[in-house]
Parts: sequence; structure tokens; C-alpha cells
Amino acid sequence: MELLNEEYDESLALELKDRLEDLDRNIALWERRVFLSDEFDRSNAILSIHPGAGGTESQDWAYMLLRMYMRWAEDKGFGVKVLEYQEAEDAGIKSVTILVEGEYAYGLLKGESGVHRLVRISPFDASRRRHTSFASVEVIPEVSEDVEIEIKEEDLKIETFRSSGRGGQYVNTTDSAVRITHIPTGIVVSCQNERSQYQNRMTALRILKSRLYELERRKKMEEIEKLRGEKMEIAWGSQIRSYVFHPYTLVKDHRTGFEITNALEVIDGDIDPFIDAYLRWLALRERRAAQ
Repeated sequence: MELLNEEYDESLALELKDRLEDLDRNIALWERRVFLSDEFDRSNAILSIHPGAGGTESQDWAYMLLRMYMRWAEDKGFGVKVLEYQEAEDAGIKSVTILVEGEYAYGLLKGESGVHRLVRISPFDASRRRHTSFASVEVIPEVSEDVEIEIKEEDLKIETFRSSGRGGQYVNTTDSAVRITHIPTGIVVSCQNERSQYQNRMTALRILKSRLYELERRKKMEEIEKLRGEKMEIAWGSQIRSYVFHPYTLVKDHRTGFEITNALEVIDGDIDPFIDAYLRWLALRERRAAQ
């Protein structure tokens, strides 16, 4: 910069521009790592999507969200493994569970848990009317083998089944799919992507272990919030983000207030601005709660 102030040189100006961009990226990377310091932030993420009421509309919206997260993960260089995939009859999906593998996958995705709302002109409505659709996203960390969670065999109902629907690349169509119900909590997990029934069972048990651990963690968080005398701001089932395609385009996060007008880029996987805004908001919220 000092040299450029003395005498302008185009090649030097371009070098400075590149160095400043590198510096900006490095600052953003380290800033994220400061925010991502919770116990499981560095873990893999188990992400599930379920459509809300509304039939085909919501099922198609659930598939759009799956595509968004898969594109985001691939852009980050994360591995993506589809563990369970139930295709809907007409369009979209009934449910899906994916494993996002990579350092900080859970920390980056944890703020996506909640209900996502879509407003658009329906491609399934001959009258071209505007529809509102909902889908819920759940993100939990994949817990490691050394985390102790007691799962009693008598508490499990284990069923095998053949995957339904066309499924394509996501579904193993043999009878090796496994569904496990944890009777005391009512938690149901399925896996159908592995090659054998045994592998599907072990993967399903790993997901169940992660969900039981997350259930206990949430209970403790709720107890802490009650002691503070505060109402939980983030809860399963709360609407966290709206994606509007008509009469204007806008994506807005209702927790942070952050919004972007280019909804198509977001749906194509560009959710980093929302992730960063959530991590900043969460850090500020936790700092205030500690005071």
C-alpha cells in the first residue's frame, strides 16, 4: 500500500487485492473457529428433513431443502451419505436422513434445526395460486463410540422392510432396510442405504444413540433456561426461516433478522451468510445470558 501511494503500479495493485482477499478469508475462517467451540461442534452432522402438512407441496419443498444442503456440503468438501430416503408418490420426499461428514459439520449446520417456510406460486396448481409450505429440519451431532448411552435390548422394536418408492441412487431396494423404535421415548430411526441388514442395523443404532444423547442435552438446556427464568428462543418446531418467491424474492431468518433478496442463490446452496449470522447471534445471546 505504501508503494502504491508513492507510485501506482497495476500488477502491484492486483497483488494487493489478492492478498486482502486472502486475509479476509482467513479472518472469517478463524472467526468461525472461535464461535465453534462447543463440545460437539467439530463432529459430523446427522440431518433429517420431514415435510409438514400440505401433501405434494410440502414434500416437494422438503426435496428442495435436501438439494440445498447437499449442494452446500459438496461445495464445502464435506462427504454426504444418505442413510434413509422415502420418496413421495407424486413429487418430493416423505422423509430423508443424511450424514454430513467433515470437521465442524455439526457446528456449521446446528442452526438449521427448526421449521423452514416456503412461499411461492405452486407448480402443482393449475390456477397458479400462491401456496405456503412447511418442512422441519433436525440436525444432531454424530456422537463418538466412547460416549456412553445405555440402550437396553428390551427397549427396542426392530423391524426389517423393503424400501418403498423408486428411490433411484439413494435407496437399497432389497429387504435389508432396518427400522428401530426406542419404546421408552418413541424415537424411530431407519437406515436403508447400507449393503446388508447388519450394516443398516448398526448404522440405525448409531443414529439412535446420537438422538438419545441430543434428547438428554436438550432437557438439560431447558432446565438451565427455566432456572434463568427465560423462555427458550430456539425450540424444535419453531419457524426459523422464510423463503419467499412471490410476490417478491426474499429469504429471512426470523431469529437473527438477517435477510437476502436473491432467494435462488440460497436454494442453490449459498447458506453461509445465514450460518455466519446465526453463529454471531448465538455467541451474543450466550454472552448476555452469562452476564
